[in-house]
Amino acid sequence: MRIFGKVRHRPSASWRQATDRAFTLIGDGRYEDAGALLTRAADMEPWLSESWFNLALLHKFRHDWEQARTAGLRAVALLERESGAPDWWNVGIAATALQDWPLARRAWQAYGLHVPGEGAPSGEPRGMQLGSAAVRLSPEGEAEVVWGRRLDPARIEVLSIPLPSSGRRWGEVVLHDGVPHGERTTTAGPSYPVFDEIELWAPSPVPTWVVLLEAAGEADRDALERLAADAGYAAEDWSSSVRLLCRTCSESRMPSDEGDGAHLDPHDHSEPGHPGPLGHRTAGSGSLWVPERECGIAAPAGLVRGLLDGWVADSPDTREWRDLEEVC
Repeated sequence: MRIFGKVRHRPSASWRQATDRAFTLIGDGRYEDAGALLTRAADMEPWLSESWFNLALLHKFRHDWEQARTAGLRAVALLERESGAPDWWNVGIAATALQDWPLARRAWQAYGLHVPGEGAPSGEPRGMQLGSAAVRLSPEGEAEVVWGRRLDPARIEVLSIPLPSSGRRWGEVVLHDGVPHGERTTTAGPSYPVFDEIELWAPSPVPTWVVLLEAAGEADRDALERLAADAGYAAEDWSSSVRLLCRTCSESRMPSDEGDGAHLDPHDHSEPGHPGPLGHRTAGSGSLWVPERECGIAAPAGLVRGLLDGWVADSPDTREWRDLEEVC
């Protein structure tokens, strides 16, 4: 096959050595050194799409989106297949980071995805109906997996209330990578991919609060979560939604079993009996309900106390709250 008058051929041994060494350096976090090697490889084999794909990948790791877009476009210009190439996915991520919506639409379509709204090619690719997924916040730090709604192939709106250690808030939109690292399954049958966060795409103005509840039963706890949702915000019982997993377990196929009954998960590295971020055993039939609950609330400062007071007023004999604190 000829591309721009050049005969396509296998990469040279020098190209392979430079590329292999570059990815070793990337694994060590030495992006500048890796960039020099990948640039040299692209000079050796400029007609090879992989040369530019690798550079685009490096720029993605560095969050240098202008360079990632430029290298990605050079890679897709040299592709031999028309759809399904990961080169287009990297272009889509870079375009989304830059809010280059025409290019993002083009990238998802070229990859083989249906993008609604053909009449508004300059707008965000809305309505792709990709469903729910989990996203691993701060994957290189104190990683936390939370649930969210996929807005498009590269963005998730966070619908869980993250722990304050993540530095993230309910309602934020994060840019995420395309290859899942792990999976969460449910007893109903569906499984959901776990994507790694790349960076914060849109912050949320809604602060996170932590409060200690006295809830006589699960119905009392559920009532607060409904009350917050009805107000357009969120409450989450961290005592039953948080478990600590080692990295290997987190990046594997794991059950998401909140509300499915109590069982001892051998992959759960938390401390049973301790509510909140230190760990829990899932509450359910046959397990002992602990009235003291550590709860996260996502709501404006002017509303959060009213929500809690209203919750108590509905059943003062079974509900109390104390120690409200803004944590993120």
